[in-house]
Amino acid sequence: MSRTADLLLAHHLAFRPVDATFMGVEGHDDRLPDASAGAAEAERQGIAETRAAILAEPAADEIGPRLDRRLALGQLACAESALRHQPRFANPAWYTGEAAFSIIGLLLPQARPTPHDAVRARLAALPDFLADGRARLQGGMSPTARTARATREAAAFALFLREDIRLHTDWDESWAIPAARAADALDAFAAEVVHLPDTAPGCGHDHIALLMREGHGLDLTPEAALTLAERRFAEEGEALRELAARVDPARSVDEIVAGLARHHQADADTTLARYKALDAEARAAGAALVTVADDYGLDYRWMAPCFRRVAGVLYFLFYRSPPAAGPGAGSLYWVSPPGPDMAPWLAANSDTNVKVIHAVHHGSVGHHTQNARARTAASKLARVAGTDCAWGLSMLSSGTMVEGWACYVQDMMAEAPGFYSDEELVALKQMARRNWSSVLVDIRLATGEWSPDEAAAFYRDEGDFAPARIAGEVTRNAMLPGTRLMYALGVDMIRDLRARWTGDTRAFHDTLIGHGHVPVAWAGEEMARAGQLG
Repeated sequence: MSRTADLLLAHHLAFRPVDATFMGVEGHDDRLPDASAGAAEAERQGIAETRAAILAEPAADEIGPRLDRRLALGQLACAESALRHQPRFANPAWYTGEAAFSIIGLLLPQARPTPHDAVRARLAALPDFLADGRARLQGGMSPTARTARATREAAAFALFLREDIRLHTDWDESWAIPAARAADALDAFAAEVVHLPDTAPGCGHDHIALLMREGHGLDLTPEAALTLAERRFAEEGEALRELAARVDPARSVDEIVAGLARHHQADADTTLARYKALDAEARAAGAALVTVADDYGLDYRWMAPCFRRVAGVLYFLFYRSPPAAGPGAGSLYWVSPPGPDMAPWLAANSDTNVKVIHAVHHGSVGHHTQNARARTAASKLARVAGTDCAWGLSMLSSGTMVEGWACYVQDMMAEAPGFYSDEELVALKQMARRNWSSVLVDIRLATGEWSPDEAAAFYRDEGDFAPARIAGEVTRNAMLPGTRLMYALGVDMIRDLRARWTGDTRAFHDTLIGHGHVPVAWAGEEMARAGQLG
């Protein structure tokens, strides 16, 4: 076994200790990221030294070390380019996201006990971390969307530290004073960064091109990807209209999809039961298509009271796979309980939404199964690269597999007789078209071809996004270039590989996700190497 994975993780976690908490890698839970003036230069030096050490390692013939090497070098290239083109130290939302999840990550249910001393240590370190952030941002500029996100997150997390953290089942009174000081530091941070002047969010053509090439393993240039996305967006739109006309010629696409929201349970308790029932149905229906992770439990429960208010503001996932380095016996899937107005909550938790988004995409055959299989991958890095952290996936290279698979299985389940209604197939087709619209925005916003307002207008007028989602989508595009194009392109690559596969369908799916959190393109190359593709 090569040392490559250990070399990369040692470097990565030295600068991103909050990632270590989500990965389950010990030894970092009391630390926060270095945000001092010399942090970027220290990371550049670390990248150079780590790359040299990896390249000095002998090439290996085994699949695990081979993928580790590709993943490590790709991650280093992406991190190096980000420091040059889109440094996280210039983003106020990076500080608030890392601050919030440095604590929340330690409080989430997992196999190990809550590390009380680590929580206290990070709480005590937060004021200095945020003060470093204020100093780094002083005199700079930030896109309005990022600044707005930072101020929202700071307020929500400050409220959590002053009030809701006390509702946690492991609340420790020794956290009270450092939590209060950290909340005050968040207020001071927000009060200062709110005045940052606006600037364009684009990271530039060279950076998005490198992310596509070195991160996702794509052989597409941004221009080629735009051409493909424009064609597929148009094709999916035509297919959507034709399908809707066959299902119900008297109703438009929007009317058909809106009608699905009226099919929901009568109250909160039966809705929670519906989550569990639809997950079970998806597992049973999908068993002929992929080996479902029935050996690793998934339990749907109401979200813990301490997290309910903060979850609505932060990147707080209802399904977050347990730490790969210490997964324990199962996963917890949180369902947000209703507020005072039941009607919109019931509509948002319609049978179709619960089935497609929760039971299929995130649960059962989707992220749950893919994450469980990734933990047994031959590549050590492929076991942890898709870990959801404070900002999203820990390593961009996992994206086409993680999100590509979860979107692909939504359509795959149409192969299970009777699983979807005709109206639900219309909704699925609309989702596919929406993902192609995100490829267009991802690249055009990154290269500066579109402004945030132009991106929002496209999502509103042509992209099929609900109005309430548009601002968040544009903010994500602006903060995390290359993370929205991976959905549709990942699905396309999986379908292409399946068309070339020489065995049966279930073996294809098991083999594909068995590679772990690697680019779909690289998994395909390994399958071709093994003689499994025609």
